Amino acid sequence: MSVSEFTQKDYDQINKCYSELKAAAEKRVKNPAEMKVIQKAFDFANEAHKNVRRRSGDPYMIHPIEVAKIVVSDIGLGYKSISAALLHDVVEDTDYTIDDIRNLFGDKIASLVDGLTKIKNVLDNEDRSKNKMDTESLQAENFKRILLTLNDDVRVVLIKLADRLHNCRTIEFMPEYKRDKILSETMFIFIPLAHRLGLYEIKSEMENIWLKYKEPDAYNEITSKINENLSGKKAEIDKFVKPIQEALTTAGFNFFIRQRVKTPYSIWHKMQTKNVTFEQIYDLYALRIVFTPDANSKESERDQCYHIFSIITGIYRYKPDRIRDWVKHPKSNGYEALHCTLMGDTGIWVEVQIRSKRMDDIAEKGIAAHWTYKQEGYISENDSEMDKWLEKVKEILVSPDVNALELLDLIHKDLTSKEIVVFTPKGEQKTVEKTSTALDFAYQIHTEIGNKAIAAKVNMRLVPLSHTLKSGDTVEIITAENEHPKREWLQFLTTRHARSIVVDYFKGQKKEFAETGKKMLSDQLEKIGYRMNDDAVTAISEHYGIQARNPEDLFFYIGLGTVKLNDLSTFMSSDAFSGGKISKSWSFPWFRKTKDKEEEKKDKKSEYAIATCCRPIPGDPVIGIKSPDGVITVHKKTCPVAESIASKHGDWVVVPQWDGAKEDAYFPVRLNIKGVDRVGLLNEISRFISLVMGVNMKKIYFAADEGIFEGYIELEVRDKSVLERMIRRLGSIEGVQSVQRADI
Repeated sequence: MSVSEFTQKDYDQINKCYSELKAAAEKRVKNPAEMKVIQKAFDFANEAHKNVRRRSGDPYMIHPIEVAKIVVSDIGLGYKSISAALLHDVVEDTDYTIDDIRNLFGDKIASLVDGLTKIKNVLDNEDRSKNKMDTESLQAENFKRILLTLNDDVRVVLIKLADRLHNCRTIEFMPEYKRDKILSETMFIFIPLAHRLGLYEIKSEMENIWLKYKEPDAYNEITSKINENLSGKKAEIDKFVKPIQEALTTAGFNFFIRQRVKTPYSIWHKMQTKNVTFEQIYDLYALRIVFTPDANSKESERDQCYHIFSIITGIYRYKPDRIRDWVKHPKSNGYEALHCTLMGDTGIWVEVQIRSKRMDDIAEKGIAAHWTYKQEGYISENDSEMDKWLEKVKEILVSPDVNALELLDLIHKDLTSKEIVVFTPKGEQKTVEKTSTALDFAYQIHTEIGNKAIAAKVNMRLVPLSHTLKSGDTVEIITAENEHPKREWLQFLTTRHARSIVVDYFKGQKKEFAETGKKMLSDQLEKIGYRMNDDAVTAISEHYGIQARNPEDLFFYIGLGTVKLNDLSTFMSSDAFSGGKISKSWSFPWFRKTKDKEEEKKDKKSEYAIATCCRPIPGDPVIGIKSPDGVITVHKKTCPVAESIASKHGDWVVVPQWDGAKEDAYFPVRLNIKGVDRVGLLNEISRFISLVMGVNMKKIYFAADEGIFEGYIELEVRDKSVLERMIRRLGSIEGVQSVQRADI
């Protein structure tokens, strides 16, 4: 921030922005008195931030106004939240106090501003911590504060999401290391949180901004292909929509149809996870049919969704395995809709989403819309699912055995876990994590049912407690009064809730298990020529993901059997544990100091290491993580490991810059190749790589079945430009359908 006298142009900019907010707020507020509070909040904040500018040069007041616009337009909150958004930086950035806000605006607005100020304080003060490497991450503590507000007033979290979205929109003005920290934190925390609270549009926009700065080449290429595709397909989509419009109008529905294209991030993510090319993504287009239910109809809101489905599938052929019925079984974040994928007359697949107006509001505005409909007397069968999730968060938050860093990982897992629906013998619907076993389900019902479980019946068939559940299963748990938890259960339990109950049960015998585990570890280390010391125990704890407060914690988990030492020999002899370093290090000229002066201070005299988890090559967008020993490990910007570390330790983030590899420097990559098999194809591919490109192949594997081949080649290249040229040329060989870079 900087201070300089505002010009008339600055005042005009503020007033124009505020006029847009007022227009949006007037549609949401209930009476002129509420509008007066918003006006008062604007006047107060505008005066408080007078002559202060952001990094972009814009008046600072533009930021709280834009946050307030997101709060009302994208989330649908009322005048108190709009006012709090306008005031959210006043206490942190000026001499005013929370008491001043309370005296002027009342308790509720003051408590919202207080919650937002506490979150901001922890984030902004993070870099001022004196012993950063020795203390728990303040970002993790910040996340704990954010989640605590979920149990107090979730509006604080919703306003914080609006604040984060606007910061992402203006992130280009941040120095790169700060940008990487904010984007990693956004992907690890705020994007899953937006998804969990049902804020699809906010989630999608943050994902696209993340991709734009983390993988700019991929973002630009996908965006360009979308635009090319759209210009050629617009007439086809319009032709596809016309008979649907006519049929629904004839049937008497009050509706509108919105067209949308998959976002660049969702396309990129699918290309990465499914190992497909842009051209192989068939559900690029989607239509959204939003109808207002007929209050006089004998059909329920749900039945009217199915009625529309029957009409449109009478016009076009549909793909049975692509039907998603979230009307009958809503998602746990409140999402309700009926999805199907239809084949148009011209051969394009189009996803069609069917929603009522209420479902659409909840899909766009999430939990805030839930509350609105609840207040108006509409009770959704899914409301309890959100309540259950909030209870689960509360349970983790108050656990004395969970430190802030563990909490971050646990909640992240809860936020991103996939879910399925199963049923009790009485037909009661239950939402469980996708990987749940019958025993996980037993613990979800009640701790005592889990503790006393001996077997289960799934769809009337007797199965062991380790049986993995599938969506739609009917599950009955069989118990015995004298039964109790067993150590071997920890080998197959998959949910944090169930595992923590079983681990807690055995903590009464912690000393005995710790002694057993210590001897097991000591014996294993001696066998491979290592002595047990503090460095080894710390490294082993990190390797196995144990946030150990002291060695006994690690020994306990080894003795209990939750930590297996199968790969201990490989780990101890690897680069990951050589002299306490993270991996083999190099100095310049592989990387050069960043141009940013603040970052250059952090970058001086550093050694660099290439991360083995994602193996970046020269030309890849990269992020550096500076470890306590001073080594900077270089990851791809999109590497999940780097994202996780940066989200917890933002002050470890640095920005290395590739400065060209040495003549004899080569980097390992893997290419996945698919296509139609023919005689001589493998020979042509290998000859091209080794003779034409002059690239050394380290490993090659291909398998063919019924005329289709699939496989991979591991090779060494000097930089990304060589790799991209090779991918393009390989893709032009007859029979090759896709060539994708993959992690080794």
